[in-house]
Parts: sequence; structure tokens; C-alpha cells
Amino acid sequence: MAEEEDIDPLLDVAQNETEGRIVAGMEHVRRLVRVDQKPIGRTPRSNLSTYSGMFDHVRRIFADTPLARRRHYSPGRFSFNVAQGRCPVCEGEGYVMVELLFLPSVFAPCSTCHGSRYNPQTLEVEWNGRNIAQVLELTVDDACDFFAGEASVMRSLDVLREIGLGYLRLGQPATELSGGEAQRIKLATELQRAQRGNAIYILDEPTSGLQPSDADRLMQHLQGLVDAGNTVVVVEHDMRAITQVDWIIDLGPGAGEDGGRIVASGVPGVVAEAEGSLTAPYLKAAL
Repeated sequence: MAEEEDIDPLLDVAQNETEGRIVAGMEHVRRLVRVDQKPIGRTPRSNLSTYSGMFDHVRRIFADTPLARRRHYSPGRFSFNVAQGRCPVCEGEGYVMVELLFLPSVFAPCSTCHGSRYNPQTLEVEWNGRNIAQVLELTVDDACDFFAGEASVMRSLDVLREIGLGYLRLGQPATELSGGEAQRIKLATELQRAQRGNAIYILDEPTSGLQPSDADRLMQHLQGLVDAGNTVVVVEHDMRAITQVDWIIDLGPGAGEDGGRIVASGVPGVVAEAEGSLTAPYLKAAL
């Protein structure tokens, strides 16, 4: 999950001048959520659908099929982390490690389940013509058509597609995701939660790797968090995204050791006219 911290209004959040200090307003902050680019998991068992919580709903759908009910299969049967439903050879990994003499070990698809992760009895249960392993091979875009009408699943799928992750497979292992993809999955998971306001979200370059249309949709979702009474702090270098924010803090005057000072701050139109700002001409052109 995205890193979340409960905020004590009386907590002094700064220990010294180099860390900064929040001097007022902490009594209005209920949650602090850092949506960073750290991996969502370090093993193939963690994937897009399990992290977002979508897989819980998918497993319930399969457990409610006629064959599953006759066999008394619970939703846990369709988890590759549970012994009853998973392949006994690879234990739900889908891959086995092959040790090579004098060479690094390699991973190969399990010869028993052929990478499906499940045992044959579990794979006999189908919903709309697909078994659970075939569903995990669907991309988010394809899954939107497959699960159309299933509101519990579509809640996750719609957000994932809107923020530019429609090409990812539902069962895509966490080890295959880039930092930017992991960050957007965390954001999608957070966007599904009921918004009660008074939270601060911190993101580091969330539009990185996105085409302009996807970046615009992402910014719309972030604006939705703001409209719900939250504060979103974004570190960003994409001028197209920066033009859409409410307030800019331009740090500089240069990069790295040459920066660290506030050169300009204000609404985009004001910062675009700031003297001495290297950002200003590019922001002005984008506006």
C-alpha cells in the first residue's frame, strides 16, 4: 500500500533546519500518504490485482459459480497462496528455480502447471468461459470488457485504465513493474478509497513515462483528491502538468548543489513572469 502515516497535531515534525518544519496547520491534517516509486512487492506473488484489492472480488466471483459451489470451493481456493488451489510443485509461483553448475540459477516455467500457478481441479472452474489463470493473463483494458457489469471489480479497473495502466496484465508480477508503474498502482489503490478529506498526498513525478493524454487524466484524478478536501503535493518537471496546479514553488536557481532556494512562488501565471527563474520561460510557453 502507499505509505501512510497518522499525524499527531502536537508532533514537532522537524528535528533540525535541514529537514524543514511545518509551522502551522497540522491540526487540520488527518493523514499523510506518500505515493512513491518503491516496488509494490519483491516477489512474483505480489501483483497488480492482489495489491489493488481487485483479486479479492475476482475470487469471490469464481467461488460463486455453480461448479465451485457444488465442490464447496471458498474464495481462498482461487488464491495461489493457498495450498488447496495452487500447483503443488511450484507452490503457486508459476516458475521453478533451476540450479546450473558454475552459472547463476535461472527460473523456468513450472513443468506441471506450465506457469498457470494452479492445480487442474481449480482450473476446471470457469466464469464466462475463462478459468482463474486465464483471467490473470488479461490486460486491464481487456478485463474492462470481460468484467463489464461487475461493479466491485470495475471500480479498480476503471481507475487503473484512467491513469494509463491499461496495458498491464492483472497478474503481472511486482518484479516486472517499473518505479513509475508501481507509483501509479499505489495511487489507483488510494483513489478507490472513500475520500474524507484533510489528507496530504505527496507524489514524486507521477506523470513520468505517460503520454500527454494519460498525464492529463492523471491530473484530473489528482484534482479530484483536492476537490474532496485534500492537499496534493507533487514534485514535477513536466510543464504541461505544472500549468494545471493551483500553486507553484519554484526551487533553484540551478540544479543540484546550485539550487535549494525558493526562486518564485504563486499561481502559474505569476511564476511564468518571475525574473531570475529558469522555469519561467518554459512555463510561459506551456501556458
